[in-house]
Amino acid sequence: MTETPLLLAVVVPCFQEEAVLPETHKRLSRLLDTLIASQQLSPESYILYVNDGSTDRTWSIIQELHRTTPYACGLNLAGNVGHQNALLAGLHAVKERCEIAVSIDADLQDDIQVIPNMIAGYRAGNDIVYGVRRERTTDTFFKRNTALLFYRLMGAMGVKSVYNHADYRLMSRRAVQHLCRFRERNLFLRGLVPLIGYRAGFVYYNRDKRFAGESKYPFRKMMNFAIDGITSFSVKPVRMIFWIGCIFILIALCVTGWTLHSYIQHNTVPGWSSLMISIWLVGGVVLVSLGIVGEYIGKIYIEVKDRPRYNEEELLMR
Repeated sequence: MTETPLLLAVVVPCFQEEAVLPETHKRLSRLLDTLIASQQLSPESYILYVNDGSTDRTWSIIQELHRTTPYACGLNLAGNVGHQNALLAGLHAVKERCEIAVSIDADLQDDIQVIPNMIAGYRAGNDIVYGVRRERTTDTFFKRNTALLFYRLMGAMGVKSVYNHADYRLMSRRAVQHLCRFRERNLFLRGLVPLIGYRAGFVYYNRDKRFAGESKYPFRKMMNFAIDGITSFSVKPVRMIFWIGCIFILIALCVTGWTLHSYIQHNTVPGWSSLMISIWLVGGVVLVSLGIVGEYIGKIYIEVKDRPRYNEEELLMR
């Protein structure tokens, strides 16, 4: 029995990607040509480029591709809202216009040749197919080890995530629609998608170096991303503060007992050093604890305002 061609939407968030975008579109178009010719995909399949408030020629290139090529569509956001919001904006735009959606970054580091394997995984009954890196040989020593630490920390905090998976994945229409029902403003899609709960599969690939341009995730953004991921999905840091407080109470009781014993034995001496160490240690713990609690209060502050995640300026579809 011949399988029915699927309507695919490829969602590509873009920020300052003028150097790589023409090559990205050429490679993705070539892949769509092959899959349409083999009747795996419908000729109505398309690529949606989401311009995340770029200040270079990214949007003008998208407009030109839309005019001159068969697959290119575009969504121009009114301002820069960040990678996660831009990706979700693209998924919102395609959720009623596709049967399956693949999200992929524009930098050509993810191997597009595994998209047919993702489609096969969908046909096998998976609503979500994750693209997972086999290894991190293209990363620096620092980035490789901090990524490993991040995933282990996320697991320890009870956050569901797929190790070595970024935002390269295939989702069925119903999975995309369910994802779009989440209303968080502090987005961490790698943690949200596993919460959907539908059957999931995996494809593995080797990641290439960036074709052109510069990384949009410097260390500062990576740290903010990690903090958002942990604090948006886990209350364990707050519980840790409680247990740390209990430990310090026990230490204080022990020190109190030792002090009273020394006083009774007339063996007390001025303890300036120990006093200063205690003040600094307890002060540091208090400040760290306040910082963690403040992070959660900040999240609540952002969520209760319920502001729109993004504002669409222009949508180019076929």
